[in-house]
Amino acid sequence: MLLRLDLQFFADEKTEKATPNKRRETRKKGQVAKSQEVSAALTLLITFGFFIVGGKSFIEGCLNIYRHSFQEYLLWNLSIKSTQLLFNQLLFDSAILIAPIFVVVLVAGFVSNYAQVGFMFNTESLKMNLGKINPIEGAKNIFSLRSIVELLKSIFKIAVTSIVAYLLIWNNRGELFQLGEKNIWDATSFIGSLVIKIGLFVSASLFVMAIADYMYQKFEFEKKIRMSKQDIKDEHKKMEGDPFIKGQRRAKQRQMAMNRMIAEVPKADVIITNPTHFAVAIRYDVATMDAPQVIAKGQDHVALKIKEIAKEHKIMTVENKPLARALFAAVEIGETIPEELFNAVGEVLAYVYYQEGRYKGMMA
Repeated sequence: MLLRLDLQFFADEKTEKATPNKRRETRKKGQVAKSQEVSAALTLLITFGFFIVGGKSFIEGCLNIYRHSFQEYLLWNLSIKSTQLLFNQLLFDSAILIAPIFVVVLVAGFVSNYAQVGFMFNTESLKMNLGKINPIEGAKNIFSLRSIVELLKSIFKIAVTSIVAYLLIWNNRGELFQLGEKNIWDATSFIGSLVIKIGLFVSASLFVMAIADYMYQKFEFEKKIRMSKQDIKDEHKKMEGDPFIKGQRRAKQRQMAMNRMIAEVPKADVIITNPTHFAVAIRYDVATMDAPQVIAKGQDHVALKIKEIAKEHKIMTVENKPLARALFAAVEIGETIPEELFNAVGEVLAYVYYQEGRYKGMMA
């Protein structure tokens, strides 16, 4: 009894990697290995990178809005119409200015998510789950090991980014103390470049930590979806017993058998037909065969296919309703003609050989 319990325990222990079917099922539920840190870090990194390339255009756009506001818009007569026009114009100028940043952020978010999980769309996560508002479960989540790990990760991120920002500011402390001696344009340019540099280094450090977090999330996900040996056996039994899977397998086997049979039709000596409902392909080699052999047969559309291939390869078709029905019912593909049908098939082959000018011997 103890040995049986031990075996049952080890059978239920989740030590095996998830099967492809289990991975598909979990993916359908929206459960994938994904780190939110990757999206945030990559978005920050690409955004600050954009400011290095297009920062000058962005500043010029801001200055143009500033100039128009104080040199042109202030001279307008105040009215409802002019106020509405002013609002629309400022809204349009701001949208044009912010649109490239919005596109960059959108592309960065899409790329980061696609790189982690590929294309995935499901409504499972949108369904209402009352268990999520359960206070007991919420308390368990707050004081769980995962929450502690997330807290430590956040503290570590704050510490690393603070150190990176502090070091950059410390290295530029000399110029910061001399800002009072510079004109407003140079001071603004220096502050802007320093902010972008800090943003790049901070986002780069966040991205490195995000990669490490993704690896951790992937490890946790693989651990979560592990299966026991019994789970794998149960899944295998379920898939084997699934009528849909069985139907697909049988359909594929029938298709493969059909393709093999159709490929044999060009080797036939004659096609005996019903003429429309049945077609039986007969092959006979006097040197290697003791009796003619059925190499292909079919009914309705398969019969039409056999006759089409016979026509393409110039194989003679002979109409003989009783013989076609008898051969179709009594002889399977690959079997030789039974003794009671020797004479009828021999007459057909003799006729074909005579018409084609061939002589392969006489059949009893």
